[in-house]
Amino acid sequence: MNPLTNNATELILLLFLIITFLQSGVDKILDWKGNLGWLKEHFSKSPLKNSVPLLLVIVLITEMIAALLCIGGIYQLLAENKTGLAFYGALFSCISLLMLLFGQRMAKDYEGAKTIAIYFIPAMFLLFLLQ
Repeated sequence: MNPLTNNATELILLLFLIITFLQSGVDKILDWKGNLGWLKEHFSKSPLKNSVPLLLVIVLITEMIAALLCIGGIYQLLAENKTGLAFYGALFSCISLLMLLFGQRMAKDYEGAKTIAIYFIPAMFLLFLLQ
């Protein structure tokens, strides 16, 4: 059995999550000041306004863990035909997206919250496939 063809859906979804979270995390690292400034303004009228720097660190860490677990999940699927790392990558991806959704809802950015839901669907589907 070929692990590439047997796990094509899982591999494509893992790549989707890697692109999503690795790019997001790298962007936060490379433009920390810009991201922090934008988020402080975005949350200025929300109960989260005084916690933005801490919350940004938490989201960054969670996104990078998700991306790294998804990378490990691809390797593990292809090399060992096991799904443990991929499952935890999908789980951390869902947790990251739920944190982002919570933030968008707290900022009353309902359009932004809808966008998060679009990302949540494939992450949740992958989690379902790997259970």
